Amino acid sequence: MNDETDAQPPKRRIQGFGRRTVLRGAVLGAAAPMLPTSASASASDAATRGAAAAGSASFRWLGTSGWRIDVDGRTVLFDPYLTRFKTGLFDGGFRPGTKLKSDPDLVREHIGHPEIVLVSHSHWDHIADVPHIAKSTGARVVGTETTFHLLVAFGVDPGQISVVKGGEILDFGGITVEVVSSLHSRNKRHSYFAPGTLNAPPKAAPRTISDLPEGDTLAFQVTAGSGGPSAFLMGASDFSERAVQGLSPDLAMVAVPSSAATSRYVPRLLRALGRPGVVVPVHWDNFEEPLSEPPRRDPAMDLDGFVAQVHQESPTSRIVVPDYRTTYGGDMRLGSL
Repeated sequence: MNDETDAQPPKRRIQGFGRRTVLRGAVLGAAAPMLPTSASASASDAATRGAAAAGSASFRWLGTSGWRIDVDGRTVLFDPYLTRFKTGLFDGGFRPGTKLKSDPDLVREHIGHPEIVLVSHSHWDHIADVPHIAKSTGARVVGTETTFHLLVAFGVDPGQISVVKGGEILDFGGITVEVVSSLHSRNKRHSYFAPGTLNAPPKAAPRTISDLPEGDTLAFQVTAGSGGPSAFLMGASDFSERAVQGLSPDLAMVAVPSSAATSRYVPRLLRALGRPGVVVPVHWDNFEEPLSEPPRRDPAMDLDGFVAQVHQESPTSRIVVPDYRTTYGGDMRLGSL
């Protein structure tokens, strides 16, 4: 979430292939017509790389850091925050006591039939809809120990949750999930919002956003089949350089930072990832606006500056600024359902 708030934080509870070559393209490619970047891929580039759809893999941005990934009829969700309720965060009057909500009809509209739900951390703009998704679909949830304890408090079957720490490589029979130890983004004071971890379920199910601590942060790399594509997924704009070194994803869904507190964030990250063929900025939108509307930028996020830094550090990477409710192929070009 946007760390630029002085509001009281939530209470701390202590208890291959040439696919890389194929995916590399023009200096900048704008795949979201409503959010054009400063340049676009040429028609010839699009034609030569149109075959990079990587089988039946498709990607849909769910806003914030969230993604729906479909592989051969199977669905993986990452940080699916869909209900999007008002907390005052974007209006100058942040309310930590805002009650948690989940709209079953709205959630159902977006998630399909998920088999796996990956959770980066436990702030509300990442986990609020996960309890309903888990209980209504039976999907396996993969997350931290804190995520485990929160979901159990919400009534999710403990046997449905896989606790991970980073370093695990999980084989889901055609979908591989590599768990990456990561870090939450920092604000201008070199601190971050709502720290805290849980080592046991809270006594009662969380009711407000202040009941949800961060609980450590993970990133994930999801690979579709043996031929890819591989997508690196971030839920916050900081990272462990040693943990991501050598991942070499085809696609990197990179969280846009709200401050410059993390030293040389973009250059270090892109170099550690091997300068991915496609870079997709995420977590730059106002996540209190409905997904039925075009994305509106969070004023704290310098999306244009981020795009410029990516271009400078990795000029061969194609940059795709995503749009809600658009289906992209395995190379993050416009696909089809």
